Amino acid sequence: MAEAVVSDVHKKIRAVFEAFDNESNNTVDVREIGTIIYSLGCFPTQADLHDLIAEVEKDHTGYIYLDNFLPVMTKVLLEHKFPPIPEDLLLQAFEVLDKEKKGYLEPEELTKYMTQEGELFSQEEMDEMLTALADRDNNVLYYKDLISQLTIDPDM
Repeated sequence: MAEAVVSDVHKKIRAVFEAFDNESNNTVDVREIGTIIYSLGCFPTQADLHDLIAEVEKDHTGYIYLDNFLPVMTKVLLEHKFPPIPEDLLLQAFEVLDKEKKGYLEPEELTKYMTQEGELFSQEEMDEMLTALADRDNNVLYYKDLISQLTIDPDM
């Protein structure tokens, strides 16, 4: 059972990592790590994120190798180190931002909130997030559809 859980965690980490491995050489740009970690349902503080990057970027080349990232991230996920936000709380947060109760947010709205409030995202992080999450046809973020992508099964 434990081996199956670890195997599933490894598959999930690899899948997300590979989505950002543009050269298909088991490396990603260090600037992608935050997005990868968030995509895995973990929400570390900026300080925690910097500590994790320091742990996995051993050679300071600006690239993270899957071989260094996989064991560290596996431990993070198995220990629930940066716990996911519960789905109902995430939905409430989106609903607060959606003042007109449209069921979606415009990319500009989300960018304003994420770059000017709380723990700030960079414009580059926002561009990556919007590219990954915005509905391609309508260029909006249907947040009810996104919640399952932004959370992780707590029993994993």
